[in-house]
Amino acid sequence: MKAAILKNLHEPLVIETTQKPNPGPGEVLVEVKAASLNHRDVWIQKGLYPRITTPIIPGSDGAGIVTEVGDGVAKSWIGKEVIINPSQNWGENPDFYSEDHKILGLPDNGTFAEYVKTEAKYLAEKPAHLSFEEAAALPMGGLTAWRSLMTRCRFKEGDRVLVTGAGGGVALFAIQIAIAAGAEVWVTSGSDQKIQKAIEMGAKGGINYKNPTWFRDLLVKARGPKTGYFNVIIDSAGGPGFAKLIDIAAPGARICFYGGGTGNITDIVPAKVFFKQLNIYGSTMGTEQEFADMVQFVAEKQIVPVIDKVFPLEEAEQALRYMDSGQQFGKIVLSV
Repeated sequence: MKAAILKNLHEPLVIETTQKPNPGPGEVLVEVKAASLNHRDVWIQKGLYPRITTPIIPGSDGAGIVTEVGDGVAKSWIGKEVIINPSQNWGENPDFYSEDHKILGLPDNGTFAEYVKTEAKYLAEKPAHLSFEEAAALPMGGLTAWRSLMTRCRFKEGDRVLVTGAGGGVALFAIQIAIAAGAEVWVTSGSDQKIQKAIEMGAKGGINYKNPTWFRDLLVKARGPKTGYFNVIIDSAGGPGFAKLIDIAAPGARICFYGGGTGNITDIVPAKVFFKQLNIYGSTMGTEQEFADMVQFVAEKQIVPVIDKVFPLEEAEQALRYMDSGQQFGKIVLSV
């Protein structure tokens, strides 16, 4: 089979022919029709995770057709259009993953190939309204957004939600899910164009965080400082700006962050947290049940992932460099 392979850290992906995997007991073989990129793939290439063994086929997100099944797997899976849950071996505790938890694409070979094998329990039928490219964009970003919003922040209809960094894959899923669930959603971005695109998706409004007074301006824009507070805040940046999220959080608000793109969180005033009874959570990936719930919600609400650009598998390296540039609004997808 053809695959995009990382042969050595800090080197470009190369397209080579390699052996097609064979499904073992409990496993299936999926013919990959599309795969999508995550920043994780760039970070693996840069050696930013421990114990990376090369060569490896990256890729955590994929959609395709089941072509073979191993012992113990129902043959009815053969021919089904599926997406793959990349969050594997979560374990029995829904609050925290087990020591055996892993994400598809490291340490196991991932989806940047014509075929990938995985355990059958990590399959979900592809929502019928999605193309393979759209479905491939869903798993990791959709799952991370779902757990952050629905599980960690205990979203309820009527919450006013702020999503930072509109343009990234997880942020856009958080926006889409929150809107579909009945929220009034506001966004921040460093790009006025991305804010406008988020508004076109259904967000109420947004503010450019490059403005030094963005947090005060946002409160005024969101109908005045007395009513312009947010019950739920979903953040990917961390960094010094996180302290301003505490300022614009409503009393009893839930704040969840799933990334730290701007560095360590600093300058938090403890009294602002405890007097407002704030709840601050971290989150990453999710359980098998959360993945199933997320896919069902996407199917019921007919949510379509936002795709920025589609590259052929042969241009996987170019796709990684495009992601690393930070230009995208939505997911970057490989057509296999």
